[in-house]
Amino acid sequence: MKLQQLRYLVEVARSGLNVSDAAEILFTSQPGVSKQIKMLEDELGVVVFERSGKRLTAVTEPGRRVLEIAGRILQEVANIKRVSEEYAGGDSGSLVIATTHTQARYALPTVVKRFIERHPKVRLSMHQGSPTQIAEWTLKGEADIAIATETLDQYPQLVMLPCNQWGHSVVAPEGHPILEENGITLSSLASWPLITYDPAFAGRSLINRAFEREELKPNIVLTAIDADVIKTYVTLGLGLGIIASIAYDPARDQGLLACDVSQLFGLTTTRIGLRRGTYLRHFEYDFIGLFASHLSKHAVDMAMEGTGANDVYQL
Repeated sequence: MKLQQLRYLVEVARSGLNVSDAAEILFTSQPGVSKQIKMLEDELGVVVFERSGKRLTAVTEPGRRVLEIAGRILQEVANIKRVSEEYAGGDSGSLVIATTHTQARYALPTVVKRFIERHPKVRLSMHQGSPTQIAEWTLKGEADIAIATETLDQYPQLVMLPCNQWGHSVVAPEGHPILEENGITLSSLASWPLITYDPAFAGRSLINRAFEREELKPNIVLTAIDADVIKTYVTLGLGLGIIASIAYDPARDQGLLACDVSQLFGLTTTRIGLRRGTYLRHFEYDFIGLFASHLSKHAVDMAMEGTGANDVYQL
């Protein structure tokens, strides 16, 4: 039995039993992956994947157990590397943060600046994507820390740590009639063209549910994955924007005014996601603490060692 064979098993399962996709991710050939999996099955004396011809169709019952153990083994191998890198590298290393545009643009700059000042030898990089991409990158080990709002809680393999809560604001060009209203309502918003986030991003589900509860159908004329794009089209007069409140900066967004509408859509929680069972290096604890001061090393360790982090560490 070889670690390489275990990697092949796990990646094929992650790739939806598509051996060609797994081989591409592993930078090897499809026949090579199939051969190594068959060799491992022969050695173990059990079938991991059911087949129809050359195509894999399902994971067998013993296969599920093998995959669970293989995943833990590969995780511990990665942890050994992280331990050795931390102690051999001293203050150096690399840290990959996976997050959304809104977090990278508005919530993280001060944190990143302070982190780099504290850890000048750590190579910090940031991957921006959708919440689903962020979770997948973290689960695959391509990112160390995930920071997002939605979707992360759908991944039980990730330990979720609540960080902060935020609401939405309506942004409109100066002089827009809605700014003169004594309290913006969902009904008044529904009467205007709206520009807001793509359904996968930044509390969009809260926006949808709020209108649905009032049996209103909003006129959403444009969606985007980040607030800067939304504000650009609001400036052009294409509609009112609904964005995360942290994404409005009066100094930068000249010509636009914002009105907090958290009372209409409620608050949403930004969370840090960490892969269960991962050995955390000292500078990872530091980054987490800089982003959310209530998340001490002790609090993070308790969450990583147990379950139900969302219940234990509610804001």
